[in-house]
Formats: sequence, structure tokens, C-alpha cells
Amino acid sequence: MKLLDFARGPALDVAMAVFVGGVSWRLLSLLLLPWAKDASVPRAGSPSPWSAAVGGFIRHMWVPKGFGQTSPFAVVNGYVFHIGLAIVVFGFAQHILFIKGIFGLSWPGLPTGIVSLAAIVTLASLTAALVRRLTNPVLQLISDANDYLSWALTTLPVLTGLLAVSHLGARYETLLAIHMLSVAALLIWFPFGKLMHAFLVFLTRAETGIFYSRRGVKI
Repeated sequence: MKLLDFARGPALDVAMAVFVGGVSWRLLSLLLLPWAKDASVPRAGSPSPWSAAVGGFIRHMWVPKGFGQTSPFAVVNGYVFHIGLAIVVFGFAQHILFIKGIFGLSWPGLPTGIVSLAAIVTLASLTAALVRRLTNPVLQLISDANDYLSWALTTLPVLTGLLAVSHLGARYETLLAIHMLSVAALLIWFPFGKLMHAFLVFLTRAETGIFYSRRGVKI
């Protein structure tokens, strides 16, 4: 119980503090940078900045034509594990209770069987993503420790959570402690690694949409 007490006490408290502080720092450091005013004249008929931002985000939710045959797999597989992670995080009853304890928000959970199935599919999808990264020559060249560490710290909470729910490998208390420690590690790494794209993607795609739409570019 000492390991579990540490995991759900000091470890999680520190991890949450680092997560909130790190994400806030990254976003503020970006948003408070000096913004150069675009002096170009907008093309006739170009949409408003808000409309262009939303359009840019939506257009980049799928692979543009002409980007080869492997990209669609990456996009589909990406949707699979992102949706799977969302089901696991926000659909599991114990996770909802945890969120309620912090933010006071609650909603009905999904049956454990459905969440477990989503976790298995998510693990398979994450494994497929890793195999593709290890075997694709281009991805091999552009991948670094950040990519592999982000993958590992995303996968571990899913794996350890599934083991804890299934009571496989050790006592439930030990499995739960390991699961919570893996979540703490994920939260600490989140603001400083490529997982931060979960927040930055909205800003970058919106900016791209505004930039191109102002110039009459359709992508």
C-alpha cells in the first residue's frame, strides 16, 4: 500500500502541477510572442479569419490528394488510437470519478468490457504505429528519442491499466500503483515533448488556414 499511497498522493500531485504549469507556460510563451502584422492585401472573396481558421483545421483532418499510398494508413491508424485513448480516458468509470474529484465534472461511464476492448484496439494501433516508424525509411530518418519516448509514455498507461483491470501479473494494488505512476510520468513529460501537439495543433492549423486563405490558396 505504501507504493500505491505514493502513486496516488505525492507522485500524482507533482505530475499534475508540472502538467498544468508546463502546458500553461508553453501556450503563454507562444501566444505572448510579438505578432507581425500581415500587410498584404487579402484576395477578393477570402473568408474571415475565424472561418479560415476553422476551414484550415477541418481540411487538414485528412490527407490531401497526391501524398502517396502510405499516408492514408497513418491517418486512419492515428484516428483509431486517438479515439481509443479518448474512450479509455473519458469512458472508464474510475477515470470519471478521478476527474470528478479534481474538476467536479461527471458523466455516465461505459461498460468495462467496451473500455477494455477499446484499450486492446488502442494498444494494437499504437504497436502498428511503432512498427511503421521502425520500418519506414523516411520515418527512421526523422524520428528521434522524443518520438519513441512519447510513444512509450502514451502506451504504458494503456497497458498497465488493462493489466490492472484484468488482475494480471501482480496484486491489484501493485498494478494500480504502477498504472498511476505511468500516468504521472506521462503528465510530467507531456508539456515538454511532442505530445504537446494535442494543444498546439489547434493553433498551428488555424494559423495555416488563415495564412493560405488570405492569399486565395485552396488546399
